[in-house]
Amino acid sequence: MSDESTKATIEVIGLRKRFGPQLALDGMTFTVRPGRVTGFVGPNGAGKSTTMRVILGLDAAEGKALVGGVPYRTLRRPLRHLGALLDASALQPSRTARNHLLWLAHSQGVPPRRVDEVIEQAGLGTAARRKAGGFSLGMRQRLGIAAALLGDPPVVMLDEPFNGLDPDGIVWMRGFLAELARQGRAVLVSSHLMSELQDTADHLVVIGRGRVVADTSVSELLAEASGGRVTLRTSATPRAAQVLHGAGATVLATGPGTLGVTGLPDEEIVALLARNGVPFSQVSAHRATLEEAYMELTRDAVEYRGIPAGEATR
Repeated sequence: MSDESTKATIEVIGLRKRFGPQLALDGMTFTVRPGRVTGFVGPNGAGKSTTMRVILGLDAAEGKALVGGVPYRTLRRPLRHLGALLDASALQPSRTARNHLLWLAHSQGVPPRRVDEVIEQAGLGTAARRKAGGFSLGMRQRLGIAAALLGDPPVVMLDEPFNGLDPDGIVWMRGFLAELARQGRAVLVSSHLMSELQDTADHLVVIGRGRVVADTSVSELLAEASGGRVTLRTSATPRAAQVLHGAGATVLATGPGTLGVTGLPDEEIVALLARNGVPFSQVSAHRATLEEAYMELTRDAVEYRGIPAGEATR
């Protein structure tokens, strides 16, 4: 990897951390690479926030967390290397949004004109001179993102950036993250909203109980979760099942007039049914959602699990 591309990376190597008797991070290892949005997901208590705090030097841990090849705490002007949003409420409420950003810019040697640029980027133009204490959660998120961009950093790390955004804001956030990646930045996004990451992330790091469960592209994860399953709708289920069994498929009834088929691609199923005169109204390959894939991966890693309301009263 060249020096320039190394600047736009986060490397997490063998992080281990305890809070008393609880092992919060258990050998956490992954790399956030330039030019793509990496989703960082896992159940509550899995270690996401702790990992991000260690990357920023806010918590200590065994192992290494490097930004552009060096620890964050050694960077002289860190906002020029990594822009982060961990807590949108971490601001002085009596300051205006613009003054909050001017104060940060001054601390990092960033020229004041950059403040106006990031205000426009974050969609805060009409609210720049309002006191931040009166902002909604969505507006505070935008202010935090503007702060993260102040130093024009090659690495951006955002914790739950979709929280508090209205539908227009969510659409804006998707495009914003994609544009950061297109510019060659490394983008790490922690989120519980799988539907948003499915439309936004290129890569996914899934963690559970302080360890990496999966480190893969979103497309590969969805393909694996889909498992080659095909839905078949037919008025002749017994005959269809017989034909497909004979060709080596596994067939299960999943509803009235509906079969679930594995072991054969959808094109071959269509050809088999047609050759054998079996009527059908639908043959469609199953496309798993990111939420389905995530739930399967983290099924055994959930720390805090609720129970149905009806059972709670028994």
